[in-house]
Amino acid sequence: MLSRTKRWFLIYIPAIILAAFLFLYLENNAIGVTSYRISSEKLPQGFDSYRIVQLSDLQSKDFGRNQRPLVSKVEKLKPDLIVVTGDLVDANHYDGEASLAMMKGIAEIAPVYFVAGNHEYAAEGYPGLENELRELGIHVLRNEHEVIPLGDGFIRIAGVDDPIFDRAGDGDVDKMNNHLAKAFENIGHPEAYTILLTHRAELFEVYAEHGIDLSFAGHAHGGQFRIPFVGGVYSPEQGFWPKLSEGKHENDGSTLIINRGLGNSTFPQRLFNRPEIVSVDLANG
Repeated sequence: MLSRTKRWFLIYIPAIILAAFLFLYLENNAIGVTSYRISSEKLPQGFDSYRIVQLSDLQSKDFGRNQRPLVSKVEKLKPDLIVVTGDLVDANHYDGEASLAMMKGIAEIAPVYFVAGNHEYAAEGYPGLENELRELGIHVLRNEHEVIPLGDGFIRIAGVDDPIFDRAGDGDVDKMNNHLAKAFENIGHPEAYTILLTHRAELFEVYAEHGIDLSFAGHAHGGQFRIPFVGGVYSPEQGFWPKLSEGKHENDGSTLIINRGLGNSTFPQRLFNRPEIVSVDLANG
């Protein structure tokens, strides 16, 4: 019979190490789905529901062969539209193949709209990847908008570059105002329900001031580490204990959805913050 000391070294300690390894692996790789329902009288009549699936901050992460674990989860949600809100690639460990594989997979499910994040700006290989995205039929919105038919009418969708693309601006707020102004140049039907795709969550007040009905953002990575019942620990541009790191937020009639992201960049591990797919059902009312 093993002594207590031997049981610790031969059974308990290895079991603890294995459990910790499995937990940390799942925190980085077990993809969760967060669902929301948003109603608005501004939405047109003539449709029952319209589902938008949001992905963000892949950071060149590989979830398996051809990104099938990720793509299959998106497919099961049966989206009408898919939006990708920046940092598809990672400038620090660039993998264009992993990023393109995800986009190829989801492009076969529903129309896909994409906006560029700060890592697209920094990655030397991104311009070539953007050309490939366009060849796939991805709608790459670079400070521009499109109209999408819906029910008896339509909605507008606009996309803006990360502020870092604007080297002439004085600060992120001014840069984003410039990007939004360009995106909505010569826009018609100001009464239409408007969706904004942006990388930056912390600029929500700017989006609300522009009267955006619904914004999708990423960048905050959920705070990287999350403390249960407390929230995220650190997010870029917001620092420690960020207020806008994940979830649904409201400001003067404007709604913001923040995706916690799929991959990691500077720090390789998530904690109580698994990769996230967001699903939003729009309804008139």
